[in-house]
Amino acid sequence: MRVAIDARKLHDFGIGTYIRNLLRHLARADRETEYVLLCLEQDMPVARQLGENFRAVREPSPNYSLREQIHVPWVLWREKPDVFHAPHYVLPPAVPCRSVVTIHDCIHLRFPQYLPNRAAWLYARASMWSAIRRADRVLTVSEASKQDLLRYFGVRPDKVVVTYNALDERFGRTMDEEAIGRVRERYQLHHPFVLYVGTVKPHKNLVRLIDAFEGLRREGFSDLKLLIIGDEISKYPALRHAVHQHKLHKHVRFLGFQSDDTLAVLYKLAAAFVFPSLYEGFGLPPLEAMAYGTPVVTSNVSSLPEVAGDAAVLVDPYDAIDIRDGIRRVLTDQALRDTLREKGFARARAFSWVRSVDQTLAIYRDVANRNGRSANAS
Repeated sequence: MRVAIDARKLHDFGIGTYIRNLLRHLARADRETEYVLLCLEQDMPVARQLGENFRAVREPSPNYSLREQIHVPWVLWREKPDVFHAPHYVLPPAVPCRSVVTIHDCIHLRFPQYLPNRAAWLYARASMWSAIRRADRVLTVSEASKQDLLRYFGVRPDKVVVTYNALDERFGRTMDEEAIGRVRERYQLHHPFVLYVGTVKPHKNLVRLIDAFEGLRREGFSDLKLLIIGDEISKYPALRHAVHQHKLHKHVRFLGFQSDDTLAVLYKLAAAFVFPSLYEGFGLPPLEAMAYGTPVVTSNVSSLPEVAGDAAVLVDPYDAIDIRDGIRRVLTDQALRDTLREKGFARARAFSWVRSVDQTLAIYRDVANRNGRSANAS
């Protein structure tokens, strides 16, 4: 069997994590299948690191471009794979082989107001619609996302398979006190702090998190800080405005993206991890925090209750007061903190890339072995 995988988003924040773990675990689980990776020029060496049955071919087309609609099918025609896996929602109509597509979420359809224009919404919807109908199998990363796909596109339930995300192996590793001390001193972390990790896009709901944090400080948590790890604040003026409005310049810190080692220490040192997102296809950061024993407060919507289970305090993300109260509970109730810590460790271990990639490999084999292309009608 020969499987082609589009690896151009290898270094993206969310989809990149999915692709990296997919490839890593396929390399460990399967030495028989020939894997052809469609890569950008700078990522061509990745295939050699994975194993002898991995081979890279150059695919220079930008994502979401007209060129990829033509060039990706041409590469596939030349390479003649049995199955092509598109790890995001763009599946060019002229793909000449059986196909599997992963659609991680329906964020563009749920929150079209966050897209730059109506054309972007139309492109996303049309691309998803086409991919779902043309693909032999659709993968997604949570039951919540599957239900969104069924609702928006009327796809057959048996065509959509949930293969959960999981933690990278680097999360949950022990760290020495010297490394912790270096990060503490570098960022002057001498007060308790609440941590958020992720992008700072509007649906992440950080304005309400800042409102909730301001409410905590007014209630007497005067030493508490809020650390936000992710994009630069300059990209989203609403966040800057919220900080200015509440006069929190000295208490809310935007640190940008951090290395894995630094991020691990921040998770471990945080008094609480708060993730009040309005929508997630899966939502890895709460699991990452759990792996370090940090109590988690997260939203009671979309996939987040499914991911967090009973190992987090769930709050209404549309209500800053409820977010504030959830954080306060975690900060003041030691018994709750201890319970969340123990349940969090177990919850983080409940999701497995080995299991998800084995499931994906079985789907490749099933699709490749079918007699003729499956029906693409919904």
